[in-house]
Amino acid sequence: MADKVKRAERLAVMGRVLTASPNRIFTLSYFCELFGAAKSTVSEDTAILARTWRTFRLGTVETVTGAAGGVRYRPAGNVQSARPFIQQLCDRLAEPDRVLPGGYLYLSDILAEPETVRRIGELMAAQYYDAGADFVLTMETKGIPVALEAANALHLPLVIARRSIKVYEGGAVNISYVSGNGSIEMMSLSRRAVREGQNCIIVDDFTRGGGTVRGMYSLMAEFGITVRGACFVLAMRGAQPDGEDEKAVMVLDPIVPGKPVKVHPGAWIK
Repeated sequence: MADKVKRAERLAVMGRVLTASPNRIFTLSYFCELFGAAKSTVSEDTAILARTWRTFRLGTVETVTGAAGGVRYRPAGNVQSARPFIQQLCDRLAEPDRVLPGGYLYLSDILAEPETVRRIGELMAAQYYDAGADFVLTMETKGIPVALEAANALHLPLVIARRSIKVYEGGAVNISYVSGNGSIEMMSLSRRAVREGQNCIIVDDFTRGGGTVRGMYSLMAEFGITVRGACFVLAMRGAQPDGEDEKAVMVLDPIVPGKPVKVHPGAWIK
């Protein structure tokens, strides 16, 4: 740049660049060229951002060492500071008029609130930063918004399993699975969407009997892909999906007619 960039300007631009691409590593050279500044100057700016983000609990700005190193931003995912927010959601879900036939709760309005979905997605993502995942998997359709936010926070692609494959997606793998209500359902995924040997994280809106998530585990096994974890916005208490490291942001006690609905923050949210 022709004119010397002031520190306040550098910090503003660095903050915007990092937060716009969570978990993506930017080399120091990238910022050096952008500002026409020395690496020592950019390193000092990074330290200021890291300290400020940590003080105000805005997330973390980290320096990554090694040949592919640089600096990255990870959104706030502190499970303790998230508890009041999650408790508010639990209180909203416990409203009696949310109960639907079959023992379900109406979730669609919450999953349509951008700020709510973003915060849930970031909270989920923070649990899997070191899982080594290559993509986030979800099942159409209600889980897509929160899965997309989690994928964005992890800087990973989002892969969507469908109930029926579309012609424009090419060849697909199809499996049958038993859903939570006992019916036989179909799940499909394009062969071009993933590669053998990859790792994934499953994100979905609700699990009741674990049927759909078991289907997703089976689907990934067909592709030779390892599931590193699964996280749900809401899970029925007692639902036990297969695999390791399953989490639910909120837990729903079995609904009893005439009794208050009880929804609790997940046990991992202290």
